Amino acid sequence: MIYHLQIPVSDKELAKLEAGDTIYLSGVIYSARDAAHKRMYENLEKNLPLPISVDQIFLYYMGPSPARENKVIGSAGPTTSSRMDKYTPALLDLGVKGMIGKGKRSLDVKEAMKRNNAVYMAAVGGAGALLSKAIISSEVVAYEDLGAEAIRKLEVKDFPVIVVIDCKGNDLYEQAIAEYNKE
Repeated sequence: MIYHLQIPVSDKELAKLEAGDTIYLSGVIYSARDAAHKRMYENLEKNLPLPISVDQIFLYYMGPSPARENKVIGSAGPTTSSRMDKYTPALLDLGVKGMIGKGKRSLDVKEAMKRNNAVYMAAVGGAGALLSKAIISSEVVAYEDLGAEAIRKLEVKDFPVIVVIDCKGNDLYEQAIAEYNKE
């Protein structure tokens, strides 16, 4: 199926999504990569507040290249999601509803997604310049000292992604392998 979703997305809308669905996201998402995740996790371990509320948000595992003149953002392609797996279950338990990146996720992340009715989506790697065209605004909101890995608030319009793992735990990568092995 193809869906156009406005963030925030209700639990009812998330429950309809299935692995393999194409989604065009509009609204606010937040970018955060390895270093930002590590800092947020360290805050949680020390019972310190996070720099942003993660309740009901979508996180995009991305660190953009510098913006060219008259552009909102530079190339904005996804990074490998598994590097965030150590930190992800805690963030899902605090309310993160969606993650965007590329590559497989761990069993712990999948279990936390099912427990919290969250989804994992893939953006096309290698298409960062194209993806940046769906980003309307970009503002650093935390960890500015991390440069490209700072947390950014991004407003997106029709940002294209594919549901890889739905909130029931169905995994598009595993389904594709099983389908291939049948042939």
